[in-house]
Amino acid sequence: MSLGLGWKLKDADEVAAGGVVAPDERLGWGKTVGLGAQHVVAMFGATFVFPLIMGLNAQLAIMMSGIATIIFLLIVQGKVPSYLGTSASFVGGVAAIRANGGDSKEVTGAILIAGIVLAIVGVIIHFAGSGFLHKALPPVVTGAVVMLIGFNLAPVVANIYWPQDQWVALLTMLFTIIVAVAFRGFIGRISVFLALIFGTLLSWILDKTAGPITSVLGGATEATEHLRWNTAGIGEASWFGFPPATTIAADGKEAVGWHFPTFSMAAILLVLPAVIALIAENTGHVKAVAEMTGHDLNPVMGKAIAGDGVGTAVASLFGGSPTTTYAENIGVMAATRVYSTAAYYVAALVALLFGLSPKFGALVSSVPGGVLGGITVVLYGMIGLLGAKIWKENGVDFANPINLVPVAAGIVIGIGDVKMKFSDSFTLSGIALGTIVAILAYHLAKAVAHQDLRDRADGTAIAVGDYTYGDSDGVDDLYQDGDPAAREREAGRRHNPGGPDSGRHRL
Repeated sequence: MSLGLGWKLKDADEVAAGGVVAPDERLGWGKTVGLGAQHVVAMFGATFVFPLIMGLNAQLAIMMSGIATIIFLLIVQGKVPSYLGTSASFVGGVAAIRANGGDSKEVTGAILIAGIVLAIVGVIIHFAGSGFLHKALPPVVTGAVVMLIGFNLAPVVANIYWPQDQWVALLTMLFTIIVAVAFRGFIGRISVFLALIFGTLLSWILDKTAGPITSVLGGATEATEHLRWNTAGIGEASWFGFPPATTIAADGKEAVGWHFPTFSMAAILLVLPAVIALIAENTGHVKAVAEMTGHDLNPVMGKAIAGDGVGTAVASLFGGSPTTTYAENIGVMAATRVYSTAAYYVAALVALLFGLSPKFGALVSSVPGGVLGGITVVLYGMIGLLGAKIWKENGVDFANPINLVPVAAGIVIGIGDVKMKFSDSFTLSGIALGTIVAILAYHLAKAVAHQDLRDRADGTAIAVGDYTYGDSDGVDDLYQDGDPAAREREAGRRHNPGGPDSGRHRL
């Protein structure tokens, strides 16, 4: 079995003249290393910001992202160029676990099970096709789950990060927005990373000019006087070494590092909804890569989803963060037209080297809480709005009560952290309960509804492979209320089913 390691050397002059470098090709190793470094910069910010938010070790997360990327590339046999960085989809579930008293071992145990479930789903898709997935998780449900995952996190910003330094948080938020909107291309895509640098430097300047601040630090209950940017641990850390093991201090506080997971059913249920988000995320990313490379990647879609699941499981087995394919790195490929998986192997090895520096880990862990507040208020909102993006791009009709009513209930339950207590030891709430309600109530509503409502309920399909936008009258839902030109194109498609605008659409 080929592992996709036999790259053909591509002539640099041909690429300069407008050619592309395919996944199974590479430039000279010097240029390939440079491209790999670009991928490291692209994934860097989010890959260590999200572990900090989840209370996991950022140094370990960087290291395990490199290992997970190599695992992914081997599973897809080098056909899907992608980097696996830290997933944001688990942040809400992890926050809920910690709010219920769970420690990092329970967090990574739950993530490990979610990774295994994702891998199993990928294997099923690979061998059985994606029809069952389309029916179980239509776009209205998938969008709802992604939305409640993001918006459920609003209290984390409001109660933990933002109050640590409201002015630094505000200015960091504004900086993130300005860079993301004002700059095109690569600069705009790394706005979070640049905002992190900006906010940290701003905190340092304020420490030197205005002195310490009095606020409640994350995990504390009372306000204390402290520097905004505490760099004490950076100087004490060594340059080289493995990430530290998790320890418990005398005051009972956890110093998180590598560890082996423990398992709790309550914690597992809180993170399982993230699997739905990862399926949608991986599908969209693989489709984007397919469009850019001109390669049909549907045959390896299941492998890609399984590869992400295995990467997540392996990372969390040692206390690392969950992984997912990164849109930031897809953006780098779009800008450079270099799709070589060799560059991703280089990026993975560089990440491994970063993970072997405790000093780097201490630097990352020192990021001020106010800076995280400014960044997360944008990131959490963006996660939530991705759900709305799924609805829009898939033509979900909320005039249909099958789509509107059950999903409305699930979203409010998820965002409002509604609780259902089954016993003294088992409670469902927030993301987990909202996801269950959204999925089960949707299928219940569809089962009891009139046939004409059922025919129009699913909208377009969001998952693997080609699909047809469905509607009982034979006209695509996306064109139903569109402009006259759109309706004319649709009419032409129906009269010419073999034409380029036939009813088969891709994400």
